[in-house]
Amino acid sequence: MNNQNIVAKAIYDVVKEDLTLEQILRFLETPKSVDHGDVAFPAFGLAKAYRKAPQQIAQDLAEKIDGANFEKIEVVGPYLNFFMDKGAVTQAVLGQVIKEKNHYGDASIGNQGAVPIDMSSPNIAKPISMGHLRSTVIGNSIGFILEKIGYQPIRINHLGDWGTQFGKLIVAYKKWGSEEALQQEPIAELLKLYVRFHEEAEENDALNDEARAWFKQLEEGEAEAMRLWKWFRDESMKEFNKIYDMLEVSFDSLNGEAFYNDKMDEVVELLEEKHLLSMSQGAEIVDLTSYDLNPALIRKSDGATLYITRDMAAALYRKRTYQFAKSLYVVGNEQSYHFKQLKAVLLEMGFDWSNDMHHIPFGLITKDGKKLSTRQGKIVLLEEVLNEAIALANKQISEKNPDLENKEEVARQVGVGAVIFHDLKNDRLNSFDFTLEEVVRFEGETGPYVQYAHARAMSILTKADFQLDEAKEYRLNDEGSWEVLKHIQRYPEVILQAAEKYEPSVIAKHAIKLAQVFNKYYANTKILVDDQEKEARLALVYAVTVLLKEDLRLLGLHAPEKM
Repeated sequence: MNNQNIVAKAIYDVVKEDLTLEQILRFLETPKSVDHGDVAFPAFGLAKAYRKAPQQIAQDLAEKIDGANFEKIEVVGPYLNFFMDKGAVTQAVLGQVIKEKNHYGDASIGNQGAVPIDMSSPNIAKPISMGHLRSTVIGNSIGFILEKIGYQPIRINHLGDWGTQFGKLIVAYKKWGSEEALQQEPIAELLKLYVRFHEEAEENDALNDEARAWFKQLEEGEAEAMRLWKWFRDESMKEFNKIYDMLEVSFDSLNGEAFYNDKMDEVVELLEEKHLLSMSQGAEIVDLTSYDLNPALIRKSDGATLYITRDMAAALYRKRTYQFAKSLYVVGNEQSYHFKQLKAVLLEMGFDWSNDMHHIPFGLITKDGKKLSTRQGKIVLLEEVLNEAIALANKQISEKNPDLENKEEVARQVGVGAVIFHDLKNDRLNSFDFTLEEVVRFEGETGPYVQYAHARAMSILTKADFQLDEAKEYRLNDEGSWEVLKHIQRYPEVILQAAEKYEPSVIAKHAIKLAQVFNKYYANTKILVDDQEKEARLALVYAVTVLLKEDLRLLGLHAPEKM
């Protein structure tokens, strides 16, 4: 039980006629200074019922509250400041962590419900750039967080393996491509062709008509179009998998846009059956005026389907296949209107389960304040960034610990981890600028800083030859330990908050804070001095290693034991 619950219960036992436990919990505050205790209760909320000044109410309550769980209860004006019994709380929390280990903070809220997570989703024939990093690592981390509270995540890479861009690529390849160049460097060559197509099409609009015609042939299964499409897709997947292996991200499904090609007729038929389709300038639409949205364009005048038709087919397929508890789409901020329309059309069709579909938007990564764009060829390749990060990590590890065994492997865990951590420590809706040197630093609010704190804590345990004893009772009363313990104690709430908000940054911020308070504790406390509290201090250090490692795991990072 956390401190606020303990305090709320103690107050409730005295004022249950006038306030509910929920109301008391809403009033409670965490004082800014430790001098004002661990939890504060402002008595204003009882002034009306008691018809007394809040100062007097606070005084009266202090005399009646059972002080069993508190070192003291102090009255400061209208505030009741509660100082927790540090020894009792430490004993309870450390006992729980030692017993539950990495399952501390687990919950069963999800009842093993399936949660498809639509994430990453790069376009075939284009390189995976820094722009794809966010969807990939946010989706991956949300999967781990939801799993911790009892859901079953299903990571889906909804590949962009269909659409008019393939018409453009086929035209570009036929006009300017060579098989030899494409076999040597598939993605780089395809990107070059794609960029060239856009440059040429700005001068010559007829190229766009040719591209549409080729895509139509692809939709109809014409042999040459299909051959080229499959070739582009296979070569792209080989390149993608190299990067997914570096990030250690794996998927349960690679069903991309092409997979839903034969599943869209049913969607159109269902819309027709429910009399939801109407014609507008030769195209078929669904009117969404009642949702205060523009009409959803379902089929163009030439019969070609659109993203929304495909996403409707995908939503139906996922519901039937997984019977999901909820379905998440980790897709950029700019797609939010599309998802509003998608949900509205499904609701119009009578599919109430669409209320369980959630768009998880995120901001942009910029470089020198500018958006990264494929079309103009201004692209920062993710593979290059990861390799540079590993090299930077390697350089710093060589300076700090030249004799480290498995140095290459640790550098990989630290370098790749630094890039992932930097993304996830930012609130996902915020955009941020990326500078590699800042990201792979061992100081500041970085992944390497948290990993280094974990390695330092592990080295203390190794040096002390600490043996875990679940039967022992570990008590600590000093302020330094208490600061560390409070961050351990609130961990189950941190997990729930991160899951509720689909926000990995909540976990990353907890990891940074825990690493900071531990490093302060390490600097100011003689942990290994032989006295009666030595074992308890080591138990506290052990709990820190458990939580830092679990924080890092939930973000998709490793926790090296030596650095």
